[in-house]
Amino acid sequence: MDPSTTAAMRSAAACNNAAWCAAVSRSHGCPDTVDDAAWCSARRTPPYYPDAVTLRPDATPADLLGRIDTTSPGCSVKDSFATLDLGPDGFVELFTADWIHRPAGLPVPTTPTLTVLTVRQVTTAAELHEWQAAWHGDDSPVDVFRPALLREPSVRIFSLRADGDRVAGGFVLTCAEGVVGLSNLFATDSVHRSDVWAAAINEAPTNFPGLPLVGYEQGDDLSLARTHGFRPIGALRVWLHQP
Repeated sequence: MDPSTTAAMRSAAACNNAAWCAAVSRSHGCPDTVDDAAWCSARRTPPYYPDAVTLRPDATPADLLGRIDTTSPGCSVKDSFATLDLGPDGFVELFTADWIHRPAGLPVPTTPTLTVLTVRQVTTAAELHEWQAAWHGDDSPVDVFRPALLREPSVRIFSLRADGDRVAGGFVLTCAEGVVGLSNLFATDSVHRSDVWAAAINEAPTNFPGLPLVGYEQGDDLSLARTHGFRPIGALRVWLHQP
């Protein structure tokens, strides 16, 4: 892609991710606001989700700090273009990652074990509870994904079943801003991780035809995304407030 197209896709990816974060926050009853600079939640968001997502590279701390709660622990900001300096405002860098993009219409990579996995859309509270437990990966209770998400028309949650109907993996597709966001991809063991990527890529055009895929990854997951036809299109940074 040329630089202007890459910039537009990166902006679409940021806005799409903000839509997903907003859906998760809405399911917890968090009041939020959005303008051309940032999406923000006025109340502490669910675990693993930011309190703000910037939507343009020239967003400033002033565009969002007055709209989020920095007084209680856990406040975080997704700096979608890695352009903010929130250090003077009491934040530390939590991690960096890369936005990724996969054009619509690319062939779906095949994997040797994909045929033994069944892809199933999560449609009930019981299925979501089971999916969430597998996603979290330990015995600690977690309350992130609530049944209200299943009523979001732009969001679809999928599980992959194997070996006696156990959840072997899963992913989320969010359609917004003319792209499909792929997020929360997981596998319960390393054997099936590539299969989950292939399944997600295969499901996207079935549910949201003709749209490119976007998301963000880092480390080994970024390498795996590249093997499945994704390419990095720009960095993002997540900041965590230190009260």
